[in-house]
Amino acid sequence: MILSDDDILARLEAGDLVVDPLDDIDMQVQPASVDLRLGEEFLEFQRANISCIHPNREEEISEYVEETVVPEGEEFILHPGDFVLGTTKERVAIPDDLVAHVEGRSSLGRLAIVVHATAGLADPGYEGQITLELSNLGTAPVALTPGMRISQLTFTELKSPAARPYGAERGSKYQGQSGPQASRIGSDPEFAGQGEK
Repeated sequence: MILSDDDILARLEAGDLVVDPLDDIDMQVQPASVDLRLGEEFLEFQRANISCIHPNREEEISEYVEETVVPEGEEFILHPGDFVLGTTKERVAIPDDLVAHVEGRSSLGRLAIVVHATAGLADPGYEGQITLELSNLGTAPVALTPGMRISQLTFTELKSPAARPYGAERGSKYQGQSGPQASRIGSDPEFAGQGEK
């Protein structure tokens, strides 16, 4: 079951679902979703002097990713073909009986801006800001302003609460993240011991 606005507001009031700060409930809580705003931090992928990105070599990240901070009121220009990691202004906490789906806003989609490549899910138990995988699929640069509504979360109620929710006990690598986070795929079990050259 997907939560309606009344369901979302009841869960927020009860405190088991957290979206913080939620500065304008009337504007941000939609009929079946919550709008999230763009944060100030971005990780930009640079044309690197490396032959390719090795997912199992986290030490390479500094060679191809650069952090940029854009204060609210200023603009981040996303050029055609660009891919950057952004973040939501809000921190969320998803209870064990819900899963949250990260979606783009249709108004931005109509400008060819997408907010996730594949990471469209916030698991039960997840806490932290949400990293956005921002791309411009269009032919013109688009100005993004920190503080603008950039994405939305819909919530689906599970048939039963997750027995093994996302979190420290599972070794979940993005739990509690603040700001955009680069890939940590190199710490996945299938890459164990492969990071060394």
